[in-house]
Amino acid sequence: MTQPTPIRRVAGSRPRLLDAFCCQGGAVEYIRAHGHEYDVIHASPPCQHDSECQRIQGRTHPDLINPTRAALETTGRPWVIENVAGALAKLREPVLLCGPMLSVETYRHRCFEPGGGLTLPQPDHPAHTVPQAKMGRPIPPGHYGHYVGNFSGVDRARHVLGVPWMNRNGIRECIPPAYAAWVGHHALTHLTTPAEVAA
Repeated sequence: MTQPTPIRRVAGSRPRLLDAFCCQGGAVEYIRAHGHEYDVIHASPPCQHDSECQRIQGRTHPDLINPTRAALETTGRPWVIENVAGALAKLREPVLLCGPMLSVETYRHRCFEPGGGLTLPQPDHPAHTVPQAKMGRPIPPGHYGHYVGNFSGVDRARHVLGVPWMNRNGIRECIPPAYAAWVGHHALTHLTTPAEVAA
């Protein structure tokens, strides 16, 4: 781990990002203890609590959005919480991203709640004009894939989502890198914009 540094707003510096949650637990405690050591924090608490798939199967999961937000608010740093569209009602002024907004050929809706001074603009949401394959079914010609559950076409999903290293388990829950790059662009703009000084 690199040494903690104060928040940087100098052009050419390399800000430090904390990417919290990796399916193993401990992230909220780490944010509280070390979040202030980073320039910006991206947190993706487990989405299963608000996932339609999990509700259909009758499974229960912990809801970590509020505890994650509470931990992030202690850091004094800009942050974003990412989650599925099913969590929309619990998120504060979230931005919704969809594949076609960022040239990704699938409708993978993900919500991003910014905080700690970070703001995100809401891109226009294009109409869903391309049909989407049914969950778990082969993808017919001219359709987008629905890469959740036990979906078909792992190789195609890797290409479409831009994640050639991932297996099926990772693809089911991943944020396409195009989404992360979009959020990262706005976070970098925030970090490199001089703070206004009150008169």
